[in-house]
Amino acid sequence: MRRGVLRIYLGAAPGVGKTVAMLGEGHRRVERGADVVVGVVETHERRYTSSMVEGFEVIPRREVHHRGATFMEMDVDAIVARAPQIVLVDELAHSNAPGSPRARRYEDIAVLLDAGIDVISTVNIQHVESLNDAVHTITGVRQRETVPDDVVRRADQIELVDMSPESLRRRMAHGNVYPAQKVDAALASYFRPGNLAALRELALLWLADRVDEALERYRADHDIEATWPARERVVVALVDAPEGETVLRRGARIASRGAGGELIVVHIDNPDGLAGPDETQLTRLHRLTEELGGRFHTVTGNDIGAAILSFARRVNASQIVLGASSRGRWARLWSHGVGDTVVAGSQDIDVHLVTHETAERRRRREMTHSEGSLGRVRSGVGWVLAVTGQAVLTVMLSLTRSYHDLPLDMMLYLAVAVATALIGGFGPALVSALLGTLLLNWFFTPPLYTFTVADPLNVFALVVYLMVSCAVASVVHVSARRAGQARVAQHEAASLTRITHAMLSSTAPLPLLLQQCLDMFAMSGGAVVRRRTNEPDVLLATAGEFTLNDVAHAQVSEHIDDDTFLVLTGHDLGISDQSLITAYAANAAAVLTRQRLRAEEAAATSLAQDNRARQALLSAVSHDLRTPLAAVKAAVSSLRSDEVEFGPEDQAELLAAIEESADRLDSLVGNLLDLSRLETGTMRPHCVVFDAAAAAVDVMSQASEPSRLDLWSQGECLAYADPGLFDRVVANLVENALRYTPAESPVLINVATITTPESGTRVMVRVVDNGRGVPRSEHERIFRPFQRHSDVPAGEGVGLGLAVARGLAESMNATVTADDTPGGGLTMTVDLPGAHDLEREGY
Repeated sequence: MRRGVLRIYLGAAPGVGKTVAMLGEGHRRVERGADVVVGVVETHERRYTSSMVEGFEVIPRREVHHRGATFMEMDVDAIVARAPQIVLVDELAHSNAPGSPRARRYEDIAVLLDAGIDVISTVNIQHVESLNDAVHTITGVRQRETVPDDVVRRADQIELVDMSPESLRRRMAHGNVYPAQKVDAALASYFRPGNLAALRELALLWLADRVDEALERYRADHDIEATWPARERVVVALVDAPEGETVLRRGARIASRGAGGELIVVHIDNPDGLAGPDETQLTRLHRLTEELGGRFHTVTGNDIGAAILSFARRVNASQIVLGASSRGRWARLWSHGVGDTVVAGSQDIDVHLVTHETAERRRRREMTHSEGSLGRVRSGVGWVLAVTGQAVLTVMLSLTRSYHDLPLDMMLYLAVAVATALIGGFGPALVSALLGTLLLNWFFTPPLYTFTVADPLNVFALVVYLMVSCAVASVVHVSARRAGQARVAQHEAASLTRITHAMLSSTAPLPLLLQQCLDMFAMSGGAVVRRRTNEPDVLLATAGEFTLNDVAHAQVSEHIDDDTFLVLTGHDLGISDQSLITAYAANAAAVLTRQRLRAEEAAATSLAQDNRARQALLSAVSHDLRTPLAAVKAAVSSLRSDEVEFGPEDQAELLAAIEESADRLDSLVGNLLDLSRLETGTMRPHCVVFDAAAAAVDVMSQASEPSRLDLWSQGECLAYADPGLFDRVVANLVENALRYTPAESPVLINVATITTPESGTRVMVRVVDNGRGVPRSEHERIFRPFQRHSDVPAGEGVGLGLAVARGLAESMNATVTADDTPGGGLTMTVDLPGAHDLEREGY
């Protein structure tokens, strides 16, 4: 019996239409004459999904009894007995009720497939086992029902059901996914645009990996060796050299430029037995590869270049990244390097040669050696030409003496001298000119074979010939020297540009600048030192081998500002290096200035935060103390009045009101005194770990209209803040929401824990109302003191509640922001540090 075919509809989130797509495929199969039945379909009371089930034969579910409860599960035995061609089974990751023959629904599907029945099923990406942690990090929700990756991988067909986050949120807002009472909470938590976009990307990348696996199987089955650039796959080749980390990081950046890029690192081990790899370095590179999200391989090969190309074609690579050659000129003359071999044989694979410190230092040495000269090769050829060129020309002219005279002879000797100057520079050209003058005088100037010159014009001609030859040699020499200086200047400018860009993105710019300085001048150590009169020296940053004892013996000491110096140890530098040293000192001065400005900015920010808290304190005095004071005054006045005689019950009620208001005043004054001490810097908020959801319940119970409040939370949500100040923040937001929301509309308090790679663990408390809302342009203005929105009746506060809430929240390192409620209204969000990120928050 053949095994059944499994087709899976994969979705990024609930509500994208997986079940509808499955039912639509079932209807198409029925139209083609197939026998299709429904094993289980979860409609979730969605009208359109329920209508799609009509027309199918539905296999009744079997009852499973457990601890007095009855559960309805798919009847696998009934489906096998019915023996249809195709069965529709929803929710692949479903866990069966205890007492079922099998624990998981994907195990039931395996039985159907073994029976030769084709299965069409659905699953969301958050239920795939390998992505469970990633989904929890993105959404803050841990999926309890997961399906092993192998189960989904073994599917014969996987089809992605895709929908943009905006479209899915519109479906949610229209009530096409969840009941109306759950829509606002879902949109504000799990179904946020960022969450949906991240889940969508996970689904696309996971499915792309499965497609890539199928492509590799096809290429292997058909012996295809040519590169198929279906996706960006970057191979970083590492040889036993110190540039591995630089090349690896560059390859990771190249792979990350495109979505779905894959980083593959290969270390080539040459089994010549002369020198083994540095195991410590290999371990470090292996760990770095894993941190960068790549795969590490080790390949053995006698020909390193050929081994790199073979591996790259085997993994269907689109790009190869390797370090630039650090061999010298003579070594490159005798044999091709690895880079040359890879480039020559790469064909349709792009090759990147990455410059690194080893090659950079060798280029600097060669450039310094060749500065002011034309190089050893050209100089050698020039010396040979200076001697042999004039000798050969003399022999040729002697043999053809009858065909030319002295003027032409001089022009030919001058041509050889100019050619020597162009090739060999000043020294060989000068020798060529002198030798040519002597040969002209001896062989071709009457009287012949003597250095005596009979005609004075010939003497003048020889002198002019010598002067022109020397002038041309001098011009060529100066031009070559200036070209070398220009190359050095270009290299220095490129170095300064590179260090400037690196420092802009670095978190430790001074050590980076010092390290670049050491590499540029081949120094052993360096530091930025602060030296003040009657104070010990202070090392602000160091690089290489440098201690405080080296300051007095430093070979280089350059002023950065009045009391800060750039010092280097190693060897003495030439005058030509002074301009570059000054440029490095100027960069260091810019870094120190930027650090000072950042410190001043931080101080200004702290002062501004203190001012905001002070304003919140003053606002709270006038806003929050007025109501209990009025209540106390009214109750006391009633008790003292002689016009009305109160009974025992009335007196007890008035005394209870006085006591309640006094307690409220005591609590408020305590909080205000604490906040006042916070302003003066004598105390900090009493931040502790507490359950924000439980605290929200306490706030609800003390609200003016608790019956209109509804709480939705994921369970225990541990926050790190001051519980007393947190109560006041949430209470102000709740009272504001009740004031602006129609009497028949409830106010939702949503408490959730959110974890993201950027901000870590945070606790989000959202107060959601369905009132008239606030225009987006007014979202910040409503937090200012004495701001009342729209047509709120007089007497409904003076517009300080939100200002107080934000001021108190910022004193706890929390934030309060406003956003639109989907469908109308306003959502206030309190963002608190989570209990797992205490050190990162600085408490």
